[in-house]
Amino acid sequence: MPRTIALKPEHVPAESKPTLDTFTKSIGFTPNMMAAFAQSPIAFNAWATLLGSLSKALDVRTRDSIGLAVSEVNGCNYCLTVHSYTAEHMARLSAGDIILARKGHANDPKRDAAVQFARKVIETRGHVGDADLKAVRDVGYTDANIIEIVALVAMYSLTNFFNNVFDPERDFPAVTPAGSI
Repeated sequence: MPRTIALKPEHVPAESKPTLDTFTKSIGFTPNMMAAFAQSPIAFNAWATLLGSLSKALDVRTRDSIGLAVSEVNGCNYCLTVHSYTAEHMARLSAGDIILARKGHANDPKRDAAVQFARKVIETRGHVGDADLKAVRDVGYTDANIIEIVALVAMYSLTNFFNNVFDPERDFPAVTPAGSI
């Protein structure tokens, strides 16, 4: 049962409305998570700015794979539905690649290193080892790219935590529970 109610358009704070309207126009509907998050213009607009900036980091397949891995570790079912949908429809990942990403891996060696590193960052709360940094650098990621991976982990964790706290009603297709993959 949702712990917060998605705002109806007439109840969205004026400071959140332009950002929410942009998402609605882009996606074609207003996801419940965003309609709930919009209750705090400060947090919602800060997240949207971070999301927009990080949409230029790495490539879409790697970003979505990191989102899946982080959401799996954080146990965020709402985000797993969203990232599974976007991974399939925007990043064009196969169902097998989506499951692999949820497990912290990828078929592509470079993407695999990034996803494994992201998973290590979230599991260790950033206390990665020298070998973890070496592994991601050895496939060609620069320190700037590694910073972007850490930023993506933080951004995805923010929405994971928000959705785990408030449990908005899911409006994307359901995914297989983690124990079944």
